[in-house]
Amino acid sequence: MAVPVTVVATIRAKPGKEAETRSVLEGLLAKTRAEAGCLNYDLHVAADDPGTFLFHENWESKAHLDRHLESDHLTAFKARFDELLREHPAIDLYERIG
Repeated sequence: MAVPVTVVATIRAKPGKEAETRSVLEGLLAKTRAEAGCLNYDLHVAADDPGTFLFHENWESKAHLDRHLESDHLTAFKARFDELLREHPAIDLYERIG
């Protein structure tokens, strides 16, 4: 039986790139939510910093997440990391225990 996986990804835009980064991230929502195995894919912005974003995601399995990470739309975003982001996203994986 596949184990669901939760992802928390923190993304920090370069100064002056906050609005563009937000737009690009919002553009990932519909495509990702339509992917097989996506249980939720929610984007948040820090209350005190318009350049800090957080994705909270739940996937049916690590295999589904891995397919997402290779999707065309996410690959296109990864190609823009150096242009838009202060650093590569911090990505943490969790498994529910209770």
